[in-house]
Amino acid sequence: MNRQKKVPLAEGPLAEFLASILREVHFAKAEVFVAFVSDAEIAKWNRKFRRKKGPTDVLSFPALSKRRAERHAKRKRPQGNSARNSGGFLGDIAIAPATALRYAETNGRSLDDELRVLMLHGVLHLMGYDHESESDYVQMNRIEQKLRRRLGLA
Repeated sequence: MNRQKKVPLAEGPLAEFLASILREVHFAKAEVFVAFVSDAEIAKWNRKFRRKKGPTDVLSFPALSKRRAERHAKRKRPQGNSARNSGGFLGDIAIAPATALRYAETNGRSLDDELRVLMLHGVLHLMGYDHESESDYVQMNRIEQKLRRRLGLA
């Protein structure tokens, strides 16, 4: 859902990419709601939920308990065509395209690639991964980098 007007977006290709992410993380039948919001809106949520001032690029609001998400993440990938297709609602992701555009320029990426990176990052948070401690950061970064390569992201 595009709730901002500052940055034009092609929502169809982004929705298709979200489906690719969910297949890669074995949640192909899961639902994730992504809202593209203004810097002002995400700054308000960042202050309310993270006690941080100013806009951020992405926020995730998991529906799964952290324990359930961690159990799912620890399962080994099945062999053959029996890929796990867990359903249910994973949660919500809010992305600020104006902030993403600034980060894309800093990171030398296109806006489309930056939005895709943020969607992947948000889905990993919905699955229970975080980067608050050094060990969590290393684990999440390793998984995110592997998935970026598999999904064709820089």
